[in-house]
Amino acid sequence: MFVLELTYTAPVERVDALMSDHVTWLDAQYAAGHFLASGRKQPRDGGVILAVAESRAAIEAVAAEDPFLTGGVCEYRITEFVATKTARGLEEYRQKPVG
Repeated sequence: MFVLELTYTAPVERVDALMSDHVTWLDAQYAAGHFLASGRKQPRDGGVILAVAESRAAIEAVAAEDPFLTGGVCEYRITEFVATKTARGLEEYRQKPVG
């Protein structure tokens, strides 16, 4: 599982200009089964996405297509973790520790 942290690198007005394209991209990633949750950080200086993928390379490829990234208004920090416990309803995403 992955935590994708977006940090804006441009004024919010530039971010907002790309918001419609970003939301379309988000919707496509939810439909593909990659994203579980997403939203703005408070204060509004970026966002957070909880994601699943078969590998780090796969999630990096997904992130590389974000209009915020291709439009030059954010940077990504991707953290991989092993979700050994989950809330009810997310059991299918539980993982076993490696090693």
